[in-house]
Amino acid sequence: MRQTILIVDDDPQIRAMCTTTLEESGYSVREASNGKKALAEIKKAACDLIVLDLSMPDVDGFEFLKAVRVEEPTLKVIAISGFLGGSMLNAAKLFGAAAILAKPFSPDSLLLVVNEVLGAKGSIGPSDS
Repeated sequence: MRQTILIVDDDPQIRAMCTTTLEESGYSVREASNGKKALAEIKKAACDLIVLDLSMPDVDGFEFLKAVRVEEPTLKVIAISGFLGGSMLNAAKLFGAAAILAKPFSPDSLLLVVNEVLGAKGSIGPSDS
């Protein structure tokens, strides 16, 4: 069964790059343009991982992380940010992010971190579990 990843970023170009990279690697991908829409997405259908921008309008990444920890405490999250040179990323770990990735990042970097967080270390795509 394909693993599902939710991409949450207000930048459509970042969402498109992440979606293309992950779908080409065999993952199922859903998108949300802000934290409010992302909360609705995780209530609608389960996912295995969230790639989350920390700096967004409406519900920002930290508010979203707090809400996710209440709703889905075991859901894995990769925090991404380019705000202030990515200095907010270390704080995301305190809020429960499994990994962090500073913007801008390459498709290969994204895939490496996603595979590590989902336990597919050393492979080019998702596990078949």
